Amino acid sequence: MSDPNNPNISQRSTPQWGLYQRELFWAPNEGKHPPFNTHPDKLRETARERLSQSGWYYASCNAGLSWTHYANRQAFYRHQIVPRMLVDTSRRDTATSIFGHRVAAPIGFAPIGINRIYHPTGELSPARVARDLNLLYCLSSAGSCSIEDVARANDEGGGGGGKDEGEGEGGGEGAGGDEQKGVRFFQLYWSPDDAVTLSMLRRAAQSGYTACILTTDTWQLGWRHDDAAHGNYAFYHEHGAGDLGLSDPAFLERLREAKLDPETAGGGGSKKDKYRVGAQWIDKHIWHGHAFSWDRLPWLMDSWRKLSGGKPFCVKGIQSVADARKALELGVDGIVVSNHAGRQVDGAIASLDALEKIVDAVGDKIYIMYDSGIRGGSDVFKALALGAKFVFVGRLWVYALGSAGEEGVRHVMKGLLADFDILMNVAGYPNLKDINRDALDSLPKGVYFPSTTEIA
Repeated sequence: MSDPNNPNISQRSTPQWGLYQRELFWAPNEGKHPPFNTHPDKLRETARERLSQSGWYYASCNAGLSWTHYANRQAFYRHQIVPRMLVDTSRRDTATSIFGHRVAAPIGFAPIGINRIYHPTGELSPARVARDLNLLYCLSSAGSCSIEDVARANDEGGGGGGKDEGEGEGGGEGAGGDEQKGVRFFQLYWSPDDAVTLSMLRRAAQSGYTACILTTDTWQLGWRHDDAAHGNYAFYHEHGAGDLGLSDPAFLERLREAKLDPETAGGGGSKKDKYRVGAQWIDKHIWHGHAFSWDRLPWLMDSWRKLSGGKPFCVKGIQSVADARKALELGVDGIVVSNHAGRQVDGAIASLDALEKIVDAVGDKIYIMYDSGIRGGSDVFKALALGAKFVFVGRLWVYALGSAGEEGVRHVMKGLLADFDILMNVAGYPNLKDINRDALDSLPKGVYFPSTTEIA
């Protein structure tokens, strides 16, 4: 396998992620085996076997008939990589910067809510792994764990970074050394209650979250058949409000006004009382059914920037050129081109197709990030080639968390990093700046009918 002392190791600022492949190939000699197969289809099946029914439905459900989810995956197939030969990849590096933060790859943890329905450690595990690997972590305000606890976990890490086998002096550690803290953003679900909104933003700013990402496509949940059929809405049941809501001063004040005791959410009252507290949080402050327009966005941006000392403000859920231009006009620092991985609007355009048009329109004027449908290193490559500066990964690490906890999250993310690193090597693209549209041969848009929507 790869020489553990090959020249690339001493000429890069990150670990040579590709050596994780060598580690896995050698592992049987020491009686070790990975927690699962990282192929997304097989990981999906492992998650289905190991998660509770409610956890599985919530992780896997898409809006409607899953056509948007399918369109996302189809779009990646349409763009095919053009390998280059006899290119010196010995100076290959995956490191990049996002809003001034040096991270080990242009890959981050997408914000995903209620992680405790997948594993008892909730958001703490992915936050720790992100710190260990020096990747960006983004916390959802629909999370299970408190803003403060996740920040501490992200700063401390889980101790699973370390050096790869045979790493040279220039390789560095996964997290860049023990003194480095985690890089984390906060995703906001915009509450119609200004006091609660400002309270969450204040807590995020005080806890070291260095950008706010407003999610704009989830005023309420899309129609998801399996969730609806089984009444699968964790906030109305055992999950309740979660620590993120129950540790918010403004929300606690609203509970007092509603004559609801927050202690009931911790087991001090009846289940019905606990469910009422959970409903108060989710119905009024997260998936509340209210809607906001561009007119009010300047207030939210200004509030975050005042609370955070001028940290970046981004908008997630952008799919149209008109919306991208409006965000630019209002002074938004970055946008995430995303259709919520097909979980909100059924029959919508593929996020990757939206990315092409948006990059053409505003790509040189605003920082563009991407999510929806990333399943492997080649998907990361294609999104970058089409103009994204950064990508977020969601279901891969959620399925991994549900399958094997923190070990699973670390395994799938190291596997994705190895996949991307090896691809840069064997396809002949040593630098991220070399990954552009010339690296792709793109087929025309067509209509491809799937045999099934049961795809990862």
